[in-house]
Amino acid sequence: MRIINIINLKGGVGKTTTAMEMGYILHHKYGYSVLLVDNDKQGNLSRGMDLYTDSGICPTARLLLGEPVQDLIHRDGIDTIAANMSLLTATYRLASGNAADRTSRYLGLRSARTLTGTPYDYVIIDNPPDLGINVINALMAANDVIIPTKIDQWALEGLDIIRDQIVEIKQVNPRIRLAEALVTMYRNTPACAAGLDWLHKHNYDGFNTVIRYSEKAAECTFFTGQSLQDYSPRSAAAVSYRRFVAEYLRRTS
Repeated sequence: MRIINIINLKGGVGKTTTAMEMGYILHHKYGYSVLLVDNDKQGNLSRGMDLYTDSGICPTARLLLGEPVQDLIHRDGIDTIAANMSLLTATYRLASGNAADRTSRYLGLRSARTLTGTPYDYVIIDNPPDLGINVINALMAANDVIIPTKIDQWALEGLDIIRDQIVEIKQVNPRIRLAEALVTMYRNTPACAAGLDWLHKHNYDGFNTVIRYSEKAAECTFFTGQSLQDYSPRSAAAVSYRRFVAEYLRRTS
């Protein structure tokens, strides 16, 4: 099992799309078993998987509060643990609790099993644009950290904070083996080219593949439960995501 964290401190950079497309491709193209975890109180991944409800305590909140992971998985196509605003309350409750338990709750994801009783090949966690205790929990369980980023000054400057946080967490979670930027919404413009140069000059590890901008990616969000790979498989973004997943698999094989 590899646990992948999708994270950036800036919103609107394609984190949820990256998590969903990566999960879809790993499962449907490569045949891997995948569990998606929505770790964002806004529940965008849950909406995208047509699982969002604004009532009750969501499965991710219950996971954070210590319930067994097997009781929280929704099994329909790609397995998912959904979120809503109740995750915010659970985060506050955990932050005020015993310090020894605060960063261990998501380690239970390593015991997650498919219906056949085998461990998942991949667990993909979609994180909010912050470093709250639920995000620290996710990083404590992580093997890989992927940082989707647009080419703009504010998104790029946030990479320093994430990189420093991962260095600290690596001292207690040596399992983190990969932490790389994934450029999203890329256009063939001088500004985007300059942004790639900035990443290289500042020694940021990044995937060679960039996710090209496509209006189809935004359109797809209006069709819940449908991947970009189904909605518009020939679009620039869909093709880019397939190339990115192939590169990820080569790097981690």
